[in-house]
Amino acid sequence: MIINEQIIRYYNPIVEKSFHFAVRIVKFYRIKVKDNYDVNSLLKQLLRAGTSIGANVSEAQSAFTKKDFINKLGISLKESKETEYWLKLLKESEIISEKEFLSLFNNCEEIIKLLTSIIKSSKEI
Repeated sequence: MIINEQIIRYYNPIVEKSFHFAVRIVKFYRIKVKDNYDVNSLLKQLLRAGTSIGANVSEAQSAFTKKDFINKLGISLKESKETEYWLKLLKESEIISEKEFLSLFNNCEEIIKLLTSIIKSSKEI
């Protein structure tokens, strides 16, 4: 006997946005590292921080307690802030263009706002 189960997926904005941001960061890194090998260590910092946001958001989805959930999202928020720092540094050092900066920075800002809101509302419940 075969039982068909339908998997229902619910849209979770922070999970989706942080994942797609990580994909953008990986693609951006791969392009930039070819032309800027001399600043590879700075670009790697951006890669690590930018992809860590989504990894911690994903981990938070399986948290055993509310405290653990908030903690994981807090780590994501810190990684988001670090990502902003690396983006600003790369822009001011003229390694990335204003257009590249604004595109990634605006996405990062959106994630920060979402994380802040989720953490704040989770603490109130």
